[in-house]
Amino acid sequence: MEFLLEINVEEMPSSHVRTAVEDLRDRFEKELAAAKIPAKELRTCSTCRRLVVVAELAEGQEAREQIITGPPKAVAFGADGAPTPAALGFARSRGIDVAQLEVIKTEKGEYVGFRRIEKGKDAAEILGRIVPQVIGSLSFPKMMRWGQGQFRFSRPIRNILCLLGGRIVAFEIGGLASSDTTTGHKIRSPRKIAVTSFAQYRDALKEQVVILDAEERKKAILSQIENLLVPLKAQLYPDPELLNKLANDVECPLVVMGEFPEAYLDLPLEILSTAMREGQKLFSVVKGKKQLPCFLGVADMPADAKGFIRKGNERVLKARLEDARFFWEQDLKLSLKKRAPALKHVLFQEKLGSYDDKTQRLKKITAYLCGKLEECKDAADVVTAAELCKTDLVTDMVREFPSLQGKVGGLYARVEGLPADVSQAIYEHYQPVGLDDESPASLAGAVLSIADKLDSIVGVVGVGVQTTGSSDPFGLRRNAQGICKIILDRKLNFSFPRLMDKVLTVYGDKLKMPKKAILDYCREFFLNRLRYIYERRGYRYDLINAALGAGLDNISHSFFRVKALDTLKASSQFEPFILMAKRVNNILTGQPACSLNADLFAEKAERNLYSTFSIVKENVVPMIAKGDFAQAQKMVFRLQPGLNEFFDGVLVMAKENKLRKNRLALLQAIRRILIQMADYSQVVVEGERSAVKK
Repeated sequence: MEFLLEINVEEMPSSHVRTAVEDLRDRFEKELAAAKIPAKELRTCSTCRRLVVVAELAEGQEAREQIITGPPKAVAFGADGAPTPAALGFARSRGIDVAQLEVIKTEKGEYVGFRRIEKGKDAAEILGRIVPQVIGSLSFPKMMRWGQGQFRFSRPIRNILCLLGGRIVAFEIGGLASSDTTTGHKIRSPRKIAVTSFAQYRDALKEQVVILDAEERKKAILSQIENLLVPLKAQLYPDPELLNKLANDVECPLVVMGEFPEAYLDLPLEILSTAMREGQKLFSVVKGKKQLPCFLGVADMPADAKGFIRKGNERVLKARLEDARFFWEQDLKLSLKKRAPALKHVLFQEKLGSYDDKTQRLKKITAYLCGKLEECKDAADVVTAAELCKTDLVTDMVREFPSLQGKVGGLYARVEGLPADVSQAIYEHYQPVGLDDESPASLAGAVLSIADKLDSIVGVVGVGVQTTGSSDPFGLRRNAQGICKIILDRKLNFSFPRLMDKVLTVYGDKLKMPKKAILDYCREFFLNRLRYIYERRGYRYDLINAALGAGLDNISHSFFRVKALDTLKASSQFEPFILMAKRVNNILTGQPACSLNADLFAEKAERNLYSTFSIVKENVVPMIAKGDFAQAQKMVFRLQPGLNEFFDGVLVMAKENKLRKNRLALLQAIRRILIQMADYSQVVVEGERSAVKK
């Protein structure tokens, strides 16, 4: 049976719409599963005024067998097998014949009882209970109450359509009774429409200029944009976030093109596009990389015949661009260096001091990191960028458009004539914002971004603020992912724990948590971020754990490890070697460290293994140092025959103390090399259990 629910509301923000449709789907899946109502093809769709759920449901709960027990068997029947008064009384109380009783085995022993089929409840009856519960349980960042009731929602609910098999599912919530009607577009076609199925509902809305599917609305927006830009041979300035937002802000998208005076084209593209986007949700239009004196907006209307929407946007945008030009001209009257002292009065975090304090730390961290990177030839420009990267926080432009911080500083630095590496590093140092965002294109920007993000993470963790599953007020996950992405994208080669040590040293006594606790927390935090990144790239969970189990000294190397394991996992040598490495681990578990003495080898097999190991080690160590784990892994495969011979012909746990310790020492030396490549004990091998038993 087809289930259809529409919650018809006043216009909701797009952020509310996105979270609500996901929440609706999850909650309905859980509630239907708990109620034992089989559901197929449950999906959600939405507009700014509608939250919709549609699914194929069973007519009701499946009938189930119920076992009802009575007195124990010993009490219910006499020695001759005849039913006792206890059995007769139980049968009578349940309205059945005593002949229907049977012996039922339970955990507590044998009892008499009977079985009966209990019919399930109808889906409509169950939905009448769970639908209002689900609607009432939805949560939004801001919620409203209306009328005289206490019910709260994102925006006032105006109508609820709820059908099962074309019939109304009866319930009431927030003073509204469910119905079989909806309404068309609020402005163009607000009349009521009666429906009996989702197909009829969707088609009826389309006739009343409502596009129900967000992807379809997005395609309509892009199609209209393309038609308007082809004659200009121009392109849309990329802004996928704005496109997604606008697709959720309208039911009937209309793209409108407007113009603004060419005099404002003196402003950088970043400022023009931000002024359009943040104030009025307008798209910039570019030709090549240059802004054209026009914009594109999206309205929730079928048409703008008299041009009122276009003219209104043009009027407001002109005022905003005039403000932006004023801020640009005023800000450039004072250099970034002269603005820097004002950072003493801008709080970074109450326990960590001002942005001037952060700037002083960044200068030391970037200088240290540049010294550890071979490709960083001159630290002076990076340190200068660190000194000036936060000064745009005290400019009028950033006060008006906070999303421009960093970029505005880079633009001002360029106009001031500072070195290109300095201006680009300032411009890029907030990148990447997310895993899909681009890392800084310059090395200076990459170094400054890592320093800035790690300073924030260590500092916030150090004053006792920890990230939970639902709370990350300082964006620590985003910062950690950004650091990992930069290192992986640029293949930067340096010791990450030593960099964290440096950041801790720079903080001095500002951090209240013990140093070890901070390092342990940050290590696990970054390991979890790397797991997430590698899983997102499609690598197997056990290979990820094996690669990360080798340590976090070098983040780039952790990726080379997982990539090598993934490449070699199909090799015929891979699984036998993994099992052998696990055998070595098992033997060494709980054993003290032993000293290796080649003169004590008594058996040919252990001498051969030692000889092979010495050759492998000599070749593998420089490969590991370079991060060439694929070749290093292939090289250690050569240990396999020697280990087989060793375990077949040599008693590791010999009675003689010197022999035993020397053989353990040989295995410990092999393990020390292996653990630099991966923790092979984390790799899951098919048939591993049966192989171990043999």
